[in-house]
Order: sequence, then structure tokens, then C-alpha cells
Amino acid sequence: MKIFATRKIPAAGLSMLEEAGDVTIAEPVEDAIVARKKILTGVKGADVLVSLLTEAVDRELLEAATTIRGVANYAVGFNNIDVDAATELGIPVTNTPGVLTDTTADLAWTLLMAAARNIVPADRYMREGRYKIWGPSLFLGTDVSRGGDGQSKVLGIVGFGRIGQAMFRRAQGFDMRVLAFDPPIRDLINDTDGVEYAEMDRLLEESDFVSIHTDLNDSTHHLFGAPEFAVMKTTACLINTARGPIVDEAALVEALRTGQIGAAGLDVFENEPAMAPGLRELDNAVILPHIASASTDTRNRMATMCAENAVAHLKLERAPNCVNAAVYDSTAYRERVGPL
Repeated sequence: MKIFATRKIPAAGLSMLEEAGDVTIAEPVEDAIVARKKILTGVKGADVLVSLLTEAVDRELLEAATTIRGVANYAVGFNNIDVDAATELGIPVTNTPGVLTDTTADLAWTLLMAAARNIVPADRYMREGRYKIWGPSLFLGTDVSRGGDGQSKVLGIVGFGRIGQAMFRRAQGFDMRVLAFDPPIRDLINDTDGVEYAEMDRLLEESDFVSIHTDLNDSTHHLFGAPEFAVMKTTACLINTARGPIVDEAALVEALRTGQIGAAGLDVFENEPAMAPGLRELDNAVILPHIASASTDTRNRMATMCAENAVAHLKLERAPNCVNAAVYDSTAYRERVGPL
């Protein structure tokens, strides 16, 4: 059995793959960009494709992979994969859901706190030896708890799935008032004690912090842009650990530069790894290199889940985390794998 991986996954999963078959890795260097030609060539003759969200598994690649039995994506999201084309071609696609919920919420909360309290510029101030004496106006930030004025702050959560709900639980510890926007699960939100459903405009108007946890799709692309920033408080902080293109990054830079909103904490970017011009120069933006799930335990569990899915593909078993499970009953799948 031949397993082709676009890049290395952590050893906890890689060792499982190596036990199951002959593993080829297109680009073993951690921070190197994988040449498209390498992937198109390497996938030929493979039985399983292991992909990372950094590589596009589009129709061209899927059509070149004439022998694969499935795609195992090392990520919760699968926007990098043309799932419709995979289904049409009889290829099951899997992801690694659930495992990174708390780890991602922890990072989102870290961004919220860091942006609110000016942690990054204050740290830089110390490292540069600029601290001479304490002053009452030094790096004034925003309270997350009730703080000095005794008023509960408002957290607006856009997308109330697993991670959005985890953010809500963290907000309870800071005595925050929580609004949530996620129309398909409005009833769930209304049935959850301590959170209130709000339409988007109201959420933006009332929130001191807005945290994005929705999927990226046609309806959420540039969900946040100049019109939305115009509605937000001038002191508001925007947090994005979901997907970069949900935010119009150029509009965000302008809103931060002009003081239309107060701050932002970003782990994802619209054209990753590039950032919109001007973003890196802003002290009121905390910017991280897509590390929301980057704890050792979580990344190892993602790796083992990915490997479990890949092994299931090899054995022609129904994979535990298939995002297009109906493909198993399709004529295209039976034609691809032969008699079961």
C-alpha cells in the first residue's frame, strides 16, 4: 500500500502510517512550501492521499490521483479540498473534527486578553529597554471582566458551534454578557442559559469583543468588512481564529488605523501567509501564525485521527470521520475500488 502525504504530520500519526504502508512525503521540511508539480507527480499510483490545509486538493489533483481510495485531511476544516469533485469521482474525504475545540478556544481567549490589555506592545517596550518609570497612562487597555466601572462587558460570538460554545463557557468566568449569531441554530442559542441570540447588526453594535467561529463559505466570505466595522464600537476588539477570508483584511487595517475599532487579534489571514499591507505595523493588532490548535496533545491527536482515517481508506472501510459519507454507497466509489 502506498501512502502519499503532501507534508509531514506529527510522529504520533506518521508512525501509524508507516506501519500501514509505504509512505512518501512530498516536502519533509516543516516550513517549506510544497511545489504543486511534486504533488501532482507524487499522487500518481498512491492508494491514499494525506493532505494538509496548506495544499489545494482540487479537481485537477483528484483526477490525477486515479488510484487513491481516499483523502485524509490533517485539519478540522476542509476548504482546501473540492469535496464535490471528490464525491463525483468516488473518493471519500476525511477530517479531524472535535479534538481541537478547547485548544482553539484557549488561543482565541489569549488573543482577546492580549489585544485588550496591550500585551504585545508592552512586552516589546520592556525588551527594548524603554521602561523608565511607572505612569498612570502607560499602556491603558480595556477591561474584560467588570473591572473599574463595574459593568459586565459584552462578548459577541459569531458562529455558535463547538468552539463558539467553548468561548461562551470561558466568558462566564469573566462575568460577561454574551450575544451569539448563528441563524441555523437559533433555537439552541435561545435554549442555552447565559447567552442571547442577536442579529448581526445588534451584536456588532453592543459587543465590546467580537469573536469569529463560523465556517468559511460563500455566505461568510468577507462577512466582516467596512460596513460592519462602521457599526462596531470604537473600543471594540475583533478576534478571528476561524478562517482568514471571513474578514476583509484591507478594510480591517483601515478600521484599526483610523480608530474605527479599537483592536484585533488574528491567527488567520485572508491570503495566508501574506498579510494585508499595513497590518504588521499596527500596535493595536496581535498577529499569530495560525497556531490555534498548536498544543502538543492536540496536534498529536489530530495526527492519530488522520492516520486512523487513512488506514480505513486503505482497508476500504468506512472511515470514522468522513465528510462525504454518502460516497460509500455510490457507483463511482464501487467503480474506483472494485468488488468489496
